[in-house]
Formats: sequence, C-alpha cells, structure tokens
Amino acid sequence: MSYETIKVERDGPLMIITLSRPERLNAMAPAMADEIGNAFYDLDDARAVLITGEGKGFCSGADLSARSSDSKGGSHQALQNHYNPAINQVLRAPVPVVCAVNGPAAGVGCSLALAADFTIASKSAYFLQAFVNIGLVPDGGSTWLLSRAIGRARATRMMMLGEKIGGEQAEEWGLVYKAVEADDLMAEARALAEKLANGPTLALRTMKENINIALDGTLPEVFVNEAEGQRLAGASADAMEGGMAFLQKRRAEFKGK
Repeated sequence: MSYETIKVERDGPLMIITLSRPERLNAMAPAMADEIGNAFYDLDDARAVLITGEGKGFCSGADLSARSSDSKGGSHQALQNHYNPAINQVLRAPVPVVCAVNGPAAGVGCSLALAADFTIASKSAYFLQAFVNIGLVPDGGSTWLLSRAIGRARATRMMMLGEKIGGEQAEEWGLVYKAVEADDLMAEARALAEKLANGPTLALRTMKENINIALDGTLPEVFVNEAEGQRLAGASADAMEGGMAFLQKRRAEFKGK
C-alpha cells in the first residue's frame, strides 16, 4: 500500500511508521489519520510497531486547515470518521506499539503518543493540551488516556490550564515510559520495539487485551479474562519454547506462534 502523509517500512518482524509532514510539525490531517489506521490494518506478520515523527516534531495536533469549512459539523465528523478510529486502532492493536516522541505532541498527537504501550520521549519534547486557549475541549481519547495515565488532578491541570509537560516531567508523572536525550531516542525506542517484536506475541497481545479490560472492568471480569488468556497462551508454541528454555537454562527464541 502506498502512503502520502506517513512512511511505512518493515525490518523483519518490526513495522516502523513515521509521520511525514515535517513542514507542519506532522500536523494530522484526516488523511493522515486514515493512513495510520490503514497501516495497522495491514500489519501482516509484523509483531511490533514503532511510531515516530519526521523532523523536529512528533505531531502538533490536528490539521485544522484540512477539516471541513463547516465549523459546527467538521470537527465532530473528523473525530468520528478519522481521528478516533485511528487512535483506537493503535490502542487495540494486536501487537505491542512503541512511540518515540521526538518533539511536540499536542492535541491528537498527544493522544496518539499515549495510545502506545510504551512511550519514550526526548527530554526536549513536550506534551500539550491547549484546547482551553481556543475555547475547545481535548479530544481523540485524551480525556480517557490522560486520566488513567496520571490521575484526575494532573489530567485536569494539563487540560484546564493548557500547560506544556516536558519529557522529564512526563516521566516523573508516569505519563511516559522513559525520557532520554534526543540523540539516544531512536536507538532506545528501536531496541525496545525489537525486543517486543521478538517476544511471545500471543501472550503480549493477551496482556494488552486484559489491561484494557482491567481499566474499565470489574475484578471478576479480570479473573475470567486472565484465565482464558492463560489457556490460550499456554497452548502456544511460544509457551512450550519458553518452558523448554527455562528448563534448559537458555534464552527462549519466540516465533510469535
């Protein structure tokens, strides 16, 4: 599949998606959201995904100039038809997702970064929800993602005060997995993504599903889903390999099956 606003490459079991509108700090037009979603539909045999931005920014938010001129219906339709499905694709992807945030991650760009399973940020990057400055509200799942990542008080601070949260502060708050020097960002993110891509894919997918269920479900529901997940993972070739490797005191070689 060809893309116009993102770049997609494959390196063995790893898929790398690069947002590619550097002249606009990778502002996300509806077409970019659609292409991100399509890339996740087209995983094929990829076992992990790494997302980053080209140039100085990760994603400066939605590209308002690319939305409908109907200010009343345009944003609502763009969210329902383009942005929300793309964020949901990342959040519910059947493989681990790593985001390397190399610069500003604002608005829906912040949502995209936080939808990943692991978010690594440059210390010079920042996260921003500036909707309050133009009389709008956070969208693209930001309210859900921020509240669960950093709690009500800090999510309220980010949204109602429109404060920038730098990479190091984001790590301190638990908003991201890690903040690193800019020169080390891609090497660290890629090493993590490759580790996940070579992990027990079925077990990792089931962990993701169970974590998402646990965020909204009850403890009895979690018990049921964990048990079912353990049944499925336990029957996999990767689980057999893991058990043999443990007994033989060697490193397991998982195949994602």
